[in-house]
Parts: sequence; structure tokens; C-alpha cells
Amino acid sequence: MPSVLQFSDVSVVRSLNPILDGVDWEVTGDQRWVILGPNGAGKTTLLQLAATLIHPTRGTVTVLDEQLGKTDLFEIRPRIGFASSAIAKRVPFEETVLNVILTAAYSVTGRWVEQYDDIDVKRANRVLAEWNLDHLAERRFGTLSDGEQKRVLIARAIMTDPELLLLDEPAASLDLGTREELVELLGGYASADDSPAIIMVTHHVEEIPVGFSHVLLLKAGRVVAAGPIAETLTAENLTETFQLPIELTETDGRYHARSARAGQAAIAGV
Repeated sequence: MPSVLQFSDVSVVRSLNPILDGVDWEVTGDQRWVILGPNGAGKTTLLQLAATLIHPTRGTVTVLDEQLGKTDLFEIRPRIGFASSAIAKRVPFEETVLNVILTAAYSVTGRWVEQYDDIDVKRANRVLAEWNLDHLAERRFGTLSDGEQKRVLIARAIMTDPELLLLDEPAASLDLGTREELVELLGGYASADDSPAIIMVTHHVEEIPVGFSHVLLLKAGRVVAAGPIAETLTAENLTETFQLPIELTETDGRYHARSARAGQAAIAGV
């Protein structure tokens, strides 16, 4: 399977501080990656590189066969779907949900004077239905709940049939029911044969959908481990990443992590 993203000895330095340090990483079109790590590990910076929003200080980043710094980024970006809370802040409060999805065709966040074909409208409505959002089509984006907004932004990112889908903490701050609904939808999408390569940043193993195939663990800008999720997402690697003894359990493709200290304290009668 061809590569859609490749990092070669990539570093990002800000104010003399390394945010990423010597990262080597490759993603192919049939892979679904989750990125885990503590706050400040460099997860969002890595995703911004993949989205072509920033350039590396050192090293080479190749996205969809184009090297950053040697290509027209405006040719690449329409081929990348990106959903993040930063995009939500740029969407006009009064914009309808249908228009939020539709404007992805022009890579804008507010409808102005663009002209859309019937096929664009049909595609937007189909994506809304697939993500259980069709009943919200005429609602104003600013009136939606946090969970609804996150689903709308994912649907928007999928609208253009991207070759690479990037999700920055899509389940952050959601309540249990809303999180599980979103994780289930993401799992179904990730498991489909025609889905693109996916990279999702999260803080919690509980938010990893079924169907994700690989994991990259980051600590202080460096890769702790990267590879197939069944082999790489281990208690030992999580302990190294988060600098805390971790217990990890898996049930039917879903994961749960907790501090091993809690169990030790219970055994000791503390």
C-alpha cells in the first residue's frame, strides 16, 4: 500500500525548545493510527505537520507524495480532511449545519458567494445522514452541543472524500453517552474498506475506536513506540510514555487504562 505520510528525522523547535525531536514515521493508505501521549508531548504539532499547516525546523515531511517546502500547499490541502476545535472557532455562529458541511468543497468556513452543484448538495446531505446529523441540517452551528459540533466537523472533513483524515481529540470533553456514540461511528467508518488513512490524536485509550490498526506513543517530542496496536499498545509502553505504572485491559477491541498504584494500594489495605 502506498505511503500517504512520511516523517524523516523531523524536529520542530520553538524558542530553542524542541517540540518534536528526530521523529521517523510512516503512514500508508490502509492504516488507521491513534496518537497517544501526555500534555506537551508534541501530538498536536505532529498533526499540524501532517495537515501542512506548519513546516519542520529540521528533517523531511512528505504528504501525499509531496514534500513540504517544495510544493504548492494549496494543491495538497483539499486532499486532506482535518477536524479540530480550532476550526470550530472559525465557523460563523449563524451558519447552518448543511452549509458547514457544504463549504468544505471550497475549503472555507462560511458561505459567501460560492456556487454549488446539485452533486455537492446531495453529497453533503448523504454525509449528514451517515453521521446521524440529518435532523440538524437547518440548525445554526452555534446552537449545537459540543458533541454535535464535533460530529459536524468530522462530517465536514469527510465531505470531500479526503485521502488522509486527521482528527484532533474528537471525543474531548464529551459525556459518556455522547463519547460512546461518536466512538461507535468512528469505528464503523474506520472499518470500511473505502475509508482513507486516518490519524487521530487522543489522551485516553478508552476513546480508541474499534477498527484502528496502529498506535504511536509520544513523550517529550520523541517516539516511545509505534506500530500495530495489538503489539504496541501495552502496559509497559504506556508506563514509559506517561511515567506512571499503568494497567491496561482490552475487551472486544476496546481498551481501558488505570494507574497500577490504585490496585497496589487496595491490596495493601490503604
